[in-house]
Amino acid sequence: METIEQKQEAKTFFGEKKKSILLSIKGLTVAFLTLLLLIPTLFISNLIRERLDRQEAVRQEVYSKWASEQTLTGPILVIPYMESDLENLDQKEKYKRKLLYFMPETLDIQGEIFPHQRHRSIFDVTVYQAGLNMKGTFSPIDIASLGISADQLLLNESCIFLEISDFRGVEEQLKIHWDDRDLSLGNEAVSSGLSDHVLGSPVKITYEDLQQIHNFSMNIKIKGAENLMFAPIGKTTSTHLTSSWTNPSFIGNFLPNNPAEVTDSGFVADWKILHLNRPFPQVWKGNTYNLKSASYGVKLLNSTDSYAKTERSIKYAILFIALTFALYFFIEVLNNKKIHLIQYALVGMALCVFYTLLLSISEYLNFNLAYLIASLATIALISFYTQSAFGSWKTAALFTTVLSGLYGFIFILIQLQDGALLFGSIGLFVLLAIIMYYSRKIDWYGQWSKN
Repeated sequence: METIEQKQEAKTFFGEKKKSILLSIKGLTVAFLTLLLLIPTLFISNLIRERLDRQEAVRQEVYSKWASEQTLTGPILVIPYMESDLENLDQKEKYKRKLLYFMPETLDIQGEIFPHQRHRSIFDVTVYQAGLNMKGTFSPIDIASLGISADQLLLNESCIFLEISDFRGVEEQLKIHWDDRDLSLGNEAVSSGLSDHVLGSPVKITYEDLQQIHNFSMNIKIKGAENLMFAPIGKTTSTHLTSSWTNPSFIGNFLPNNPAEVTDSGFVADWKILHLNRPFPQVWKGNTYNLKSASYGVKLLNSTDSYAKTERSIKYAILFIALTFALYFFIEVLNNKKIHLIQYALVGMALCVFYTLLLSISEYLNFNLAYLIASLATIALISFYTQSAFGSWKTAALFTTVLSGLYGFIFILIQLQDGALLFGSIGLFVLLAIIMYYSRKIDWYGQWSKN
């Protein structure tokens, strides 16, 4: 027969076993609940994308009334000529009209960009006006080297062309000063064979003029949105841009030759591009090239893009929920308190609502201020609820400290660019080390550690 001591030991053993099983079940259930709460974060992510789509729709609406991104290509001298063509059927000689394209020997662009913010609904849209001065030279043209005789040229149909992406951005009548005369650019010139966004002007050239150097200059006042780009059509193309915009991005096929100066008062950038750097020749006939494929320029970034920052912050939702639940679970076990799964779920939902608060408030206020308001509201809500659940202000203070540290940590990650991965990895390692350190006090088989 079993003694009383044996019965007591068996009872203790099975009690500890039961407690261990219940502890494991509770832990697994909390883990499952953590994963389940990722579903609301997916809906919030979709909401962010919807707001981004709405913002883009507003941008396009503003652009349709202002002007869109601008790319300037030119000026380019185009001379038509007649080329003989023998038909295979009757061997009769016929002629086809073709075009010769001549790029400038030098092209110098001096420009200043004046950014503006247009407010539409609850969104701000970045647009600009730009004042550009373009000047350069065309070198003498050796027609014979192209295999074309003088009598093939249609010099009376020669034109000078400038390509502009969006004509709505042209603010003043465009004129080009060609040698000693001014030429007005319009769309009534003969076909350039370049694109549908070309303005041109007939230019009277004689065969003797082809042996001369021609100077040109023009002032352009243009408006656009976000991007201002140029095609390097000169044998040597130099560009100097200045602006008061403090958050530029230099885009396209070429970066500024020297690191651009970006300060709190704006930026200054310089490019110098040779004909050897681009994928099209200085002179060609008949063929067409995508001149924009070698374009370069600047993009006026919106430094207050709250949607991008909110989207980055929601990627850390699993971290918030998992660490908060882990802390709840450890305190529950160590203090022998019973916290219902509904209470876990309510805390998790509060953590999810933080992102909707952040998204909605940041549409009206600066993102940093919106983050502060949303995080303080969430921390206060969870801390008071924790005090009610555990009946301890000390525990509530602990949660306040932990959540404040977490929100501060994520805020730093959002602000960082290149160092976000390194800083985030180190921070997660430290958090995991802290959790492992305190979890050692738990005897997962039902008894508390004495350490």
